[in-house]
Amino acid sequence: MTRRRRVIPGFGLTMGFTLFYLSFILLIPVGGLLLYTSLMSWEDFWQAISHPQVVASYKLSFGASLIGASINLVFGALVAWVLVRYRFPGKKLVDALVDLPFALPTAVAGIALVTLYASSGWVGQYLQVAGIKVAYTQLGVAVALTYIGLPFVVRTVQPVLEDLEAEREEASASLGASRFTTIRRVILPSLLPALMTGYALAFARAVGEYGSVVFISGNMPYRTEITPLLIVAKAEQFDYHGAAAIGTVMLLAAFALLLLINGLQWWTSRRGV
Repeated sequence: MTRRRRVIPGFGLTMGFTLFYLSFILLIPVGGLLLYTSLMSWEDFWQAISHPQVVASYKLSFGASLIGASINLVFGALVAWVLVRYRFPGKKLVDALVDLPFALPTAVAGIALVTLYASSGWVGQYLQVAGIKVAYTQLGVAVALTYIGLPFVVRTVQPVLEDLEAEREEASASLGASRFTTIRRVILPSLLPALMTGYALAFARAVGEYGSVVFISGNMPYRTEITPLLIVAKAEQFDYHGAAAIGTVMLLAAFALLLLINGLQWWTSRRGV
């Protein structure tokens, strides 16, 4: 019996290229970071990662990232729903604007956000009257991280919505289900894996964001200083061990949270929630 020859390369070649590419792009840099950190003594490592200034930056980076990803989880799903289910003038323009955070350099985005939300900015001057200050505050950090994370949720949910037949919703309504019941029992279970994936991607992107945040945050220690900025500052001061230690904590924490979210996604897909 002769084996059928495949037009595309076989499993061995493609797997070898995949492992080589992942090792070169991902595993070697991450392994180098962990190896460099392992050369530190436990006392030096703990001192570097537990300094009050560093702990304050952890709270801001992870807290603002969770807030931004949570906001995008709700409003990103709504944007995807509108783009898929409705027709309106300028729809293609709105669809293209969703990808603006991908195309716009992060530094330019940070300057634009400051221009908008500073006390003399186009939007900030009206918020200032209401007693709301955005620029150079923790709120500004959350706004910047929400801005850069929106496309991840929209582009993850959008194709799933396009494949979701409207007839299922019509059948649910014809059987007497309310709109809330239709959303909860018909639409949400189909969208939940995509929503969790978009949430995880938005969160991971926000945790490592630097360019768009440094301008609007003001970079005040203990208040608006994010962890990526602190890592850069230590590297510029030639404190490579300190930078590597903080980077390792960020890496492990982000990996643990992503593993938790992906585990939740797998659990919900298995249960058919």
